Amino acid sequence: MKNILYRSTRSSEAPITSSAAILRGLSGDGGLYVPCSIPVLDHPVKDYAEMDYRTVAYEVMKLFLTDYTEEELRYCVDGAYSTGFDSEEIAPMAEAMGNYYLELFHGRTIAFKDMALSILPYLMTTAAKKNGDSLETVILTATSGDTGKAALAGFAGVPGTRIVVFFPNEGVSAIQKRQMVTQEGSNTCVIGITGNFDDAQTGVKRIFTDPEMRSRLEKGGFRFSSANSINIGRLVPQIAYYVFAYSRLVREERINAGDPVNFTVPTGNFGNILAAYYAARMGLPVGKLICASNRNKVLFDFFRTGVYDRNREFYLTGSPSMDILVSSNLERLIYHISGEDCDKTADLMHSLSSEGKYVIDDGMRSRLDLFASGYADDGEAMSAIRDLYENTGYVIDPHTAVASFVAGQYRGETGDLTPNIIVSTASPFKFGSTVLKALGKPVDADDMELADRLSVLANVPVPYAVESLRHAEVRHTTVCSSSGMADEVLRFLGLQ
Repeated sequence: MKNILYRSTRSSEAPITSSAAILRGLSGDGGLYVPCSIPVLDHPVKDYAEMDYRTVAYEVMKLFLTDYTEEELRYCVDGAYSTGFDSEEIAPMAEAMGNYYLELFHGRTIAFKDMALSILPYLMTTAAKKNGDSLETVILTATSGDTGKAALAGFAGVPGTRIVVFFPNEGVSAIQKRQMVTQEGSNTCVIGITGNFDDAQTGVKRIFTDPEMRSRLEKGGFRFSSANSINIGRLVPQIAYYVFAYSRLVREERINAGDPVNFTVPTGNFGNILAAYYAARMGLPVGKLICASNRNKVLFDFFRTGVYDRNREFYLTGSPSMDILVSSNLERLIYHISGEDCDKTADLMHSLSSEGKYVIDDGMRSRLDLFASGYADDGEAMSAIRDLYENTGYVIDPHTAVASFVAGQYRGETGDLTPNIIVSTASPFKFGSTVLKALGKPVDADDMELADRLSVLANVPVPYAVESLRHAEVRHTTVCSSSGMADEVLRFLGLQ
């Protein structure tokens, strides 16, 4: 098996091992770690149909994380996926109105981030041992709603780690906020900021790349890492569920091995659909990757024009985890379509930082033919929720609804009848008010009462992740400006 090393998207520094890249999270030059080469699947696709989720995850991740021994990686996989999911299949699929919905919300926090953040603490603590690193790891994360709670759940109580999560105080759903601010664990810290997700994400990157801050932490016995999808240890586990989803259709004889499928992915930060891109590069038979955006359609405009421009109005929508204007993971795609040119990538990212935009050349645009794109505003997403429920009784969340609308729009515009898998990224119970409103039901109640009402309509029990919040104590109340984020981190670590 080929040894895979990782390099920064922005410099030609010597590549490092996967465990070192996972520990660091972000390169010192501000770039993201990418594999020096993308491995190919080492089984025929039909073989994965006979494997359960844990086996598929191991078989995919071993190709990327080549400095982990088989024993180490199996320990990580088994620790992550043996408990904590309310579905034995881990990532089941539902068929509704001609689409397959890949349900990635059966983990502890009922969002797709659980699929990777259940395993990241195992990968990271194993990496620290492998690299002889005695520093305490400080996970520093910005969230638009789901990553934060999933990371908190994964790292709470893990020896040798602390975790700080920043979220837009007025930019997440009520349930998302309650999930975070009630988080237990002496090693956890949750802070709201008076800004949007992009402000939080920019602030985290600024702290990461501040040499003085890094030096101060090291003197105090700490080292920063990330649980965002900027960390390659977040991204690699996500590739597995695309291979798994394809294999289920083969297993159920919905398709023949080798037939292409389309994936429609609701995305803001671009990590989820980038994992699908890597799966396709590995040899998974993919027809199109359909990038679904909400009203903050910076990615839709990019795929249509080749211009990435964040200089636009920012909208708070009913799909808050996609309310993003700076899609960090797009940098990895830019690196690949530039011919893995780190200088060109660095120049484009500098332009984004200094001018708020960049333009890719025709050669780069020609390498985007795997992608299609579309967007849905709140009204269109609400219609998608209502139509699906009225026709099938199946209830989806607002982010999945964006993808559902875009999938229908794409099929109508292109006539493409390739089997389509919609990536369902969150439980509707995370967004009860929005879902009930879409279904024409009253929302004049508190969050828990709304969850009870949704349970009756959807004919499913309230998930434990929501039920457990009913009497949970609020433990985190700090709110700061984006300029005060570094001070709050130092205060939490006892360095201020």
